[in-house]
Amino acid sequence: MTSPFHNDTMTNQVQVASAKEFSPGQRKLVFINGRSIVLFNIGGTYRAIDNSCPHNGASLAGGRLDGTVLQCPAHGLRFDLAKPSEPGRLCLHSFPVDEIDGKVMLQLDSADTP
Repeated sequence: MTSPFHNDTMTNQVQVASAKEFSPGQRKLVFINGRSIVLFNIGGTYRAIDNSCPHNGASLAGGRLDGTVLQCPAHGLRFDLAKPSEPGRLCLHSFPVDEIDGKVMLQLDSADTP
């Protein structure tokens, strides 16, 4: 099956949306290399995380978002998407996201690419 997303293999960037179609306040669930990733446009800033709560694996795509704080719909854990992970706490796996020429591009870790 072919992915509808453009993959730039030199930089491990994958196009996940068009900036015109992904306005502030929206979220989008994408599947890349078998991995479920949820993207958020929070006030024009893009955030991307694994769609799996580190506590028990629940999907985070439908979680309540209050500013930059995402609440897990299963157990209520809260994660601030604008802050880096704190040592000793449950951490989300996040991905860098950039807008390049009107395209929303997700940067994958080298371990995330085949």
